[in-house]
Amino acid sequence: MNTGRTDSAVVRELITRAPTRIDLGGGWTDVPPYCEREGGFVCNVAISRYARVRLTDQVSQLGVDAADLSLVRAALKRTGVRHVSVELKNDFPIAAGLGGSSAASAALLSALAAWCDEHRSRAEIAEEGRRIEVEELGIAGGRQDHYAATHGGALALTFTTEVSIRRLSLTNKTREELPTRSILLYTGQSRISGDTITAVLDAYKRGDARVVGALRRMREIAKEMASALEHGDLDAVGSLLDEHWVHQRSLSPSIPTPRIDEIIARSRRAGALGAKAMGASGGGCVLVMTPAGDTDRVREAIRPLGEILDFQVDDTGVTIESGER
Repeated sequence: MNTGRTDSAVVRELITRAPTRIDLGGGWTDVPPYCEREGGFVCNVAISRYARVRLTDQVSQLGVDAADLSLVRAALKRTGVRHVSVELKNDFPIAAGLGGSSAASAALLSALAAWCDEHRSRAEIAEEGRRIEVEELGIAGGRQDHYAATHGGALALTFTTEVSIRRLSLTNKTREELPTRSILLYTGQSRISGDTITAVLDAYKRGDARVVGALRRMREIAKEMASALEHGDLDAVGSLLDEHWVHQRSLSPSIPTPRIDEIIARSRRAGALGAKAMGASGGGCVLVMTPAGDTDRVREAIRPLGEILDFQVDDTGVTIESGER
């Protein structure tokens, strides 16, 4: 997306990146009104699948995918930045349930702040990204994705009317084993998270006992996952992931799909500890946790059903890669 000046030489350039995340537990409990009434809790981990933004003041062959145009236009409008060209690239599939739009907004807002020589805290960038999604783009959702993108690492996030952030202390062994014992598989199917989240929260507002009970248990599972991660107990994380999926899929009939069910069934037959769909689901990615030493067998069992996305834990969050700091 290009706006403004047409100078022939690049006078300024700035590149930022922000990570996506795997949501291990507690999704939906970060969305109002649940978090305001009940208190939400999410355990997630930022991963090395990034949204990258390049800003320059030269009009050139830069671009933004159609799926990201509205976000870029909204961010430029709200920040008032002019005479800048924007390029946004992702190394993850769009609508994969990994919080990709939040990673994009974090990278973009961080770049625009640095471009204008303005200091914005990570929390401020997270909150502004959410406001853009809700107020400008009309996307229903919570806050967990924005905080993973801005802060990085493994996080325990508590949601009420405010957000409390606790970075989980992972040993080097846990940080290395989590990606090697995980399989992140993209189903090739996109999902509309806003519609799914709205349906779930409407059921909660009606007092649907099934939804109320499932959300409560998912919140508690997220707390248990945070403790298991800090203790390096990835077997427990895998088992909790499996239980979480039971409650998650019960929230709405639009959450599970035949492809997701087949991925999870095959992974279990191959010996996986647990699996769940990422994000609001209805497609997107599935995360599978395996016992130590059994990842290759599980990987081969589910490989035909999607695209495997390898990753590492990202500890840095939104970062300026080059340009002004």
